[in-house]
Amino acid sequence: MNCRAIHHELPDFLVPYKRYELGCIESVLTNPTNHTVPADDSTLSRWHSWLQEFVDYWVGCLISIMIRTNQGNIPPDLTSEVSGTALQRIGRLAGDASGWLARIVRPIVNINLWVHTRSAFIVQ
Repeated sequence: MNCRAIHHELPDFLVPYKRYELGCIESVLTNPTNHTVPADDSTLSRWHSWLQEFVDYWVGCLISIMIRTNQGNIPPDLTSEVSGTALQRIGRLAGDASGWLARIVRPIVNINLWVHTRSAFIVQ
């Protein structure tokens, strides 16, 4: 195949702009008090804040991807913050079994909808 296009694809174990692998981050987000991730409390707190900050955007991206790919059966109650915790909302789209974070991150990154973190930019 000679399409002359650049293709970007994210490996399953990475989250863009994060210094820990995806499994570590997922472990902390899923089990805040019962994990074995060697990270300081401020890092763990930032991961939880990151999830809360981006859950609405991720849900919107996943719904958009489902519509674009005709996957249908989009749960109707995902657009409201009162429809559950961040993990519950994500779980209705990506499932709550192990690997849920990869099932969110990978399609959003690969369709080029991933938002850069604020720390990646220097404003003068």
